[in-house]
Amino acid sequence: MNNKGVGVTFCLISAILISAKYISASMFMSNVTSWDASLFHSGLEYVGPFLSRASIVALIIGLLFLGYGLYTDKK
Repeated sequence: MNNKGVGVTFCLISAILISAKYISASMFMSNVTSWDASLFHSGLEYVGPFLSRASIVALIIGLLFLGYGLYTDKK
């Protein structure tokens, strides 16, 4: 797999991690009878910052691989 493929894969991993954060927060809030923005925010706090940090790291790695792959193709 070339650098562009690895970059796209890491960007996909980043998108999956971000969606997992919001899906898990909504699953945590599934038994609530009334929805509120502050209530959903507390659900996101319950999930924690790990998925956000992991998705940012995966996005940065993916963009670096993608940029390097495009740079080597142009060179």
